[in-house]
Amino acid sequence: MAWVLLIAAGLLEIVGVIGIKRVSEQNNWTNNLILIGGFIASFSLLVRAIESIPLATAYAIWTGIGSVGAAVVGMMFFKESKTPVRLFCIMGVIGCVIGLRLVE
Repeated sequence: MAWVLLIAAGLLEIVGVIGIKRVSEQNNWTNNLILIGGFIASFSLLVRAIESIPLATAYAIWTGIGSVGAAVVGMMFFKESKTPVRLFCIMGVIGCVIGLRLVE
């Protein structure tokens, strides 16, 4: 169950990051709610996951999900670059996150 919470926390971190982008474009209560709500929910689930998963592993996986997710959302919805080097780096982050899970 802790792993489900951790993955959900990572996905909600992506919601918070989307909120940051939206607030930077238009600062209104809806965008602020997305930003604050996404991060509060994400941190809450992360705290619960860390009760069962080692801190270093949980934090690295949480930030990895958020980093990769933010990069993918940026490329898909905010016209950020999709260069082969950037895609390779994203795959590297994914590989490291998988590696941390395997050696836990």
